[in-house]
Amino acid sequence: MSKISSINPYTGKTLSTYDTFDMTHLDSVLESIEDTQQSWQQTSLQSRSQALNDLAAQLRKQQTQLATLATEEMGKTLASAKAEVEKCAWACDYYAEQGPAMLVDEHLPEDDDNDDDLQRFVSYQPLGVVLAIMPWNFPYWQVFRFLAPALMAGNAAVLKHASNVPGCALAIEQLLIDAGLPENLMRTLLVPSDKAAALIEHPVVKAVTFTGSTDAGRKIAAGAGKALKKTVLELGGSDAYVVLEDADIELAVEKCVTSRLLNNGQSCIAAKRFIVHTARYGEFAEKMTAAMIKKQMGDPLAEDTDVGPQAREDLCKDLAAQVSESVRLGAVLMCGGEQNKTFYSPTVLGEVRPGMPAFDEELFGPVAALIRARSDDEAVSLANKSVFGLGAAVFSRDHERAKKIATEQLQAGACAVNDFVKSDPRMPFGGVKNSGYGRELGRFGIHEFVNIKSIVVNRDGGSAE
Repeated sequence: MSKISSINPYTGKTLSTYDTFDMTHLDSVLESIEDTQQSWQQTSLQSRSQALNDLAAQLRKQQTQLATLATEEMGKTLASAKAEVEKCAWACDYYAEQGPAMLVDEHLPEDDDNDDDLQRFVSYQPLGVVLAIMPWNFPYWQVFRFLAPALMAGNAAVLKHASNVPGCALAIEQLLIDAGLPENLMRTLLVPSDKAAALIEHPVVKAVTFTGSTDAGRKIAAGAGKALKKTVLELGGSDAYVVLEDADIELAVEKCVTSRLLNNGQSCIAAKRFIVHTARYGEFAEKMTAAMIKKQMGDPLAEDTDVGPQAREDLCKDLAAQVSESVRLGAVLMCGGEQNKTFYSPTVLGEVRPGMPAFDEELFGPVAALIRARSDDEAVSLANKSVFGLGAAVFSRDHERAKKIATEQLQAGACAVNDFVKSDPRMPFGGVKNSGYGRELGRFGIHEFVNIKSIVVNRDGGSAE
């Protein structure tokens, strides 16, 4: 039997080691979940709503210990981890309040033709057991943004979490139990990545949601497609933030730095490419570099730490290689570019162009790529010159001009004007192109894992005696 270990990226010490599940155990767990789900879908919408309220309360009650665990397992700052737990509670609150209305039968208007005896409506029924294959960077939020709507819709869930956050994965399972939800409604499966294909193929699993790299997403989609199972994929991103000639540079720098350093730079939706009109490029580059230099690296549990370690040393090395290759191809290192085990210093690369890793690839760490543009059209073209399409932003004092660019021209699943992109339980979240398909959150998110069933009732078909 293989083992999974949790290692603190700041100290390098092993936190815990766990035995993985064998297939016999997996079969038993999945069968138990299927039985529980069939009972859960019979509960009322009001009962499910109350369960989510209870889950939100439990998240808030355990906020500090959950946040500390996430910080120890993957290195995010404690303040960031606490905010993540609160956001999970917000998602539960949102679906507890709004979910029932999203799932009630939708009746079509009665026709005036000759079919007055026909009643037509749409019913939303759960699919069953949903498999979630989730990454380590937001070990709670990535799970709850699918879990809250899935449970509200009457589904059950199995979680195959990233192997470096097993403690967080097990804590989520325990949270549901502590909140009074059925014990086998959601289970964490401690299995290595090479078991994912078997889980997707398992007859108990009815749908799959995945967040992670594009390459892994292709494999997940291929396996689910072969098994004819519904998928939602949220994959990588190389989000472009466009700074127009009339932008408020102080505001733009503040928002761009905040986004770029979100979660120690390890966020799919974080700003990564900064496309600045050449007339403002020098000012923006100077102010952004100064802001990045000021950020304090250190112990993620310390209150004064702005940037903690990367989650794993191998990821840090990959980031360093991307920066080095970009500099070799002509990018200018304006600050940073230093690696110390799992730490990578906040970095600004200037004069980045297509053909460099800093432009073409996702930089999953605290590295900003600055790109010149001579016009709005060139800025949009550069922003869209990417295989990714997760998020994007526009900065301009002309709100209507910026809104038009964000709405009609930028190829992304989410866009912001004079702000950075962030997920919100009330708004659909997902990408286009190599950033995946399907949507989480909002009304669209709860409908991803239901059977949208058309019902027609002939009321002139006789009556029971």
